[in-house]
Amino acid sequence: MTIRWGVIGCGGIADRRTIPEGISPAASAELVAVQDAFEPRMSEVAEKYGVTGYATVEELLADDSVDAIYIATPTHVHHEQTVAAAKAGKHVLCEKPLALTLEECEASIKACADAGVKFGTNFMMRFHACHETIRAMVAAGDLGTPVLGRAELTCWYPPIEGAFRQSIELGGGGSLIDMGNHCIDLLEFIFGSRVARVACFTGSLVQDYESEDTAVATLHFENGAVGMVDTLFNVPDAAARNMLELYGSRGSMVTQGTIGQASTGSITAVIEGATKGYDAQQVRA
Repeated sequence: MTIRWGVIGCGGIADRRTIPEGISPAASAELVAVQDAFEPRMSEVAEKYGVTGYATVEELLADDSVDAIYIATPTHVHHEQTVAAAKAGKHVLCEKPLALTLEECEASIKACADAGVKFGTNFMMRFHACHETIRAMVAAGDLGTPVLGRAELTCWYPPIEGAFRQSIELGGGGSLIDMGNHCIDLLEFIFGSRVARVACFTGSLVQDYESEDTAVATLHFENGAVGMVDTLFNVPDAAARNMLELYGSRGSMVTQGTIGQASTGSITAVIEGATKGYDAQQVRA
């Protein structure tokens, strides 16, 4: 079965990563239409992929050839567009965060459930080869009892005019809501346990915009493990470590370069005195 996709907000991450690396290569997917409020960009992307381009969301949702919608717009319109897509009978894959508030998230989930359509968000880090391997090892008991997980994701994100991630009104927050949700989801995915309690410190230490450029969250999981998530918009890219650390009663697993959009990276596992090294390409072999 081939799922025919339409994209709302076809610039940015959609054109850079999701369409060329996710939708286009997939045997079960086909891009059939794109939409963007900035018409020159819409026309450029539509021509690039040889698909229909629409100026409005309403036109795209009225296209009967579209089975599913990928939403890659600024956060403040996610809820509105998700509900509209659900009412049009389209399945929805929405970029994170799903909405500005918990209430909007729950309303989006309900709208899709009521319409009988699938609803998901784009937590692609789950599918990194290293992370899939680690999850399997943790599930098999190689780590023993999970004790601590830590994920770090940093970048240099200077003030940019009109950038929605730097506006509370448009983006809902900064480094935590933009990058921290990936890290929290990844720790839940690997530990196989939900976060039960959380405490967080945020601040704007370097960058001059509304959203936080610094966030450190402490997590307590239902299985008893604890976690830490560090997300920063104020560290030079060359200094970024973007790493994952897991500790348990039988050892540790530490990755380098796996947190983020790259498909490369490595794992070093120390399990009861045996040191093992894993490379992302070897994992795929």
